[in-house]
Amino acid sequence: MKPRIAESPSVRLLDLKSKAYFIVASVEVGNTTTKCILTATNLEDGKTRLVTKTVSMTRDVRPPKEGEEVFGRTLTGVELTRQSVAELVRDTLIGAVKKANLDIKEDIHFVVRSTGVVAGFDTPDEVGEFIKALAEGCLMAGVPPNRMTPPMALANIPAKFRKHSKLENVVFDGAVASVTPPTGATGVEIVANEMEGELATAGIKEGAKWVDVDFRNPCISMDFGTTLDGRVIGPELPYAKTIGNFCGYAGAIPDAIIQGTALVDSKKGTALDVSDNVSLGSLTLMLKGKTIREYADRINEYILIEKVPRGRKRYGSVPVNSEAADEIGVVLIGCDVGDNGSDMNKLSEIGAEIYEKHDLKLLFAVIDEVMAKVVQRLVKVAQDEGLVFEDTAIGVTGRAGITGNKPKLILKYLHELGINSNIEENVVFVDDGLARGAAVMARCMNSLGTTFNPLGGHRGGKCILGQRMKLQNK
Repeated sequence: MKPRIAESPSVRLLDLKSKAYFIVASVEVGNTTTKCILTATNLEDGKTRLVTKTVSMTRDVRPPKEGEEVFGRTLTGVELTRQSVAELVRDTLIGAVKKANLDIKEDIHFVVRSTGVVAGFDTPDEVGEFIKALAEGCLMAGVPPNRMTPPMALANIPAKFRKHSKLENVVFDGAVASVTPPTGATGVEIVANEMEGELATAGIKEGAKWVDVDFRNPCISMDFGTTLDGRVIGPELPYAKTIGNFCGYAGAIPDAIIQGTALVDSKKGTALDVSDNVSLGSLTLMLKGKTIREYADRINEYILIEKVPRGRKRYGSVPVNSEAADEIGVVLIGCDVGDNGSDMNKLSEIGAEIYEKHDLKLLFAVIDEVMAKVVQRLVKVAQDEGLVFEDTAIGVTGRAGITGNKPKLILKYLHELGINSNIEENVVFVDDGLARGAAVMARCMNSLGTTFNPLGGHRGGKCILGQRMKLQNK
């Protein structure tokens, strides 16, 4: 089985200036990395291409200055203030735009901000402060305020895009790529990193088009950044419901394993710090397959994957509202290591043992095996809860789900679940899911749809523009 891995081609500066490219800046402050990724969607074909990308380590954010209030921390304990986050966002955004030889006010048509750092927060107020800091950073970089909010009328959309906008037919009503967000009666989010899950789902929908996988509804999206996010989507029309949410640890698992080797900082080190130096050979995997699986099984004994029990306020360090989830019929599926990471040190101990007795190649082979089984176990819970349909597509993004040998192993283990007969046509691996999702969200906010190449609707079905118009005219 050959995995379908979506990677967008780049686009030339000359084409950006001459064609109908809608350029979006995605700014993400995560637990491990801070990124600004510029994408350009050609509204003639509906496909999104990469312009440029800048990536830095969030742990390198400047320390708090005297008089600044620390309102949150990353999973590794890096302290954050509203001012330091705003400056980090400003510098990252400006750096990416300069790298692309573009101008923020003239060439960037929309900016979408997101964060995965909410796993380290304790209260909704802290999350609110973070969101404000992201916005402040964009404004400091010179982004006009109207480039971060939906336009109120067609006249507010740049002239060269107006013919592509359906704003006079339908308005943005909160559904991104025909999926409604899961909110309770009070409108509260049931997982703290809900926006990441929304963007990842939309991003996988877009990326799948590059490898001919129809990733419309119903579908399952999983984003394996440092923390886990993603959604299980139903088959309804014109808008599908979010019937499941993922939360907990993801990339933090391989990070913990690597932290035991002394190759990286024991508290703030990540698998990214050493992964560039590792190339897994197929011969190594064949000759030491039994050893790799034995170590992976030991590690997986400490990884708990289940439907989040009612009453939990935090799962895998991510704040959750399990009562609200039950109230609206959304299944929370979590991944923890002990109790909110209490057994992470056990993973580090096993990582140290593997590196001491073998080498870094085998250690990364173990990590690939571990994360592939994590994907299988997450989907198995969704399957047991009745959330997987015969035509459900599955998409994976994020560093801990698409790197190394993980895609091949994930295909193998998903095939074992017997979800459908042709697993290759129903599973896709997508790079930069959040950035792609930012491009999709920006298009949805501006009603820049492509009826001939739709992102919304049911798999194999037609564009839902007409159904949306009927719904909004009621």
